[in-house]
Amino acid sequence: MTKRVLITGSGGREHALAWKLSQSAGVEKIFIAPGNAGTAAIGENVPIAPDDVSSLVAFAKSNAIDFTVVGPDDALAAGVVDAFEDAGLKIFGPRAAAARLESSKAFAKDFMIRHGIPTADYREFTDSTAAREYCRAAKYPLVVKADGLALGKGVIIAANFSEADAALRLCMEDLAFGEAGSRVVIEEFLEGVECSIHALVDGSTYLLFPDCRDHKKAHDGDQGPNTGGMGTISPSGSVDDALRARIRTEILDRFIAGIQKDNLDFRGMLFPGLMLTASGPKVLEFNCRWGDPETQVLVRRLESDLLPLLESTAAGALGAATPAWDKKAAVCVVLASGGYPGSYEKGKAISGLADAASLDEVEVFHAGTKAVNGEIATNGGRVLGVTAKAETLEAARSLAYRAADQISFAGVQRRNDIGATPTHS
Repeated sequence: MTKRVLITGSGGREHALAWKLSQSAGVEKIFIAPGNAGTAAIGENVPIAPDDVSSLVAFAKSNAIDFTVVGPDDALAAGVVDAFEDAGLKIFGPRAAAARLESSKAFAKDFMIRHGIPTADYREFTDSTAAREYCRAAKYPLVVKADGLALGKGVIIAANFSEADAALRLCMEDLAFGEAGSRVVIEEFLEGVECSIHALVDGSTYLLFPDCRDHKKAHDGDQGPNTGGMGTISPSGSVDDALRARIRTEILDRFIAGIQKDNLDFRGMLFPGLMLTASGPKVLEFNCRWGDPETQVLVRRLESDLLPLLESTAAGALGAATPAWDKKAAVCVVLASGGYPGSYEKGKAISGLADAASLDEVEVFHAGTKAVNGEIATNGGRVLGVTAKAETLEAARSLAYRAADQISFAGVQRRNDIGATPTHS
């Protein structure tokens, strides 16, 4: 029986998931709430915000939705999975109590320490005066993190007390990240190479995906402010079989034991951001959903049908699934609006999309786009994810940038070194 699937969200991750699920023989129709100009070409966009839980439940009921896939983290924190499951609806993602592993960095750090998962030493504060006193005597550099969700931007690396002081003011007093910054986590700075890991978790077992590397900084050479991600590569080139085995035993096995001991109902995607240090992998943060733009490269490499993997995860019956993966490398280059991750303008006409998409092994995943009078225009900070696949990383990089060169809009901003060098913290 074919199924009607709902995907919540409007970014590149959601377009990539819709693209992959549209290839499933088990999918009859896809709805995306609210979607973007790219998802509109795959399914039907629905004007409901991903955290408007009651409206999503009502839509799913009235439109006979068989399965829902949650995209963004704030929707998980808002309890969308709880509401769907309580209404008897099938949905992919952890319930809100388990999603706190992403929505509260302090909660996640406590979980890691208690269950022996390697991570940076830390302290948490709700009082800015106490936080400043700690920072005066601290070793630098250090990392100041807003406790709550901040669209990937609430992490500040401070080289000295002056920068730490400014970060604390930004988070705790100016509330630049809203209530997310009313509590901060201050961590030791970890040296190493960053890596993104994804694993489907069904409550009692997990399925580890290929590794990726995100490029968080806005500008070439890992310069500028943190963003939601300016591009990804898969594989990362930093994870061999021995390191993969350590990630399993030291992080994922302990994660499964931890959620069972704490009675956390975690069924969904676990996405730990790792730092590969000289002493081994350490968790920078837990994410409880697919990464963006990691999803874009992962779905390009996944050869198996995605729907059964998601359904069996949600049902707590992942078992011994062994999906097939393409050995080719994938590279995603994000095209962003000028000024991102700060202020930027919307409504800029985009040209060259068809030229880029016409290249073999290239897919252009939309993020911040909308259709305006028959044209595609910018509608967000990260606009497009130009994603290419090839036999080698260098060939995939070359193809991705050749495709990106075909696309233009006023103020377009991108990094030109995605995958060129290892990304350091």
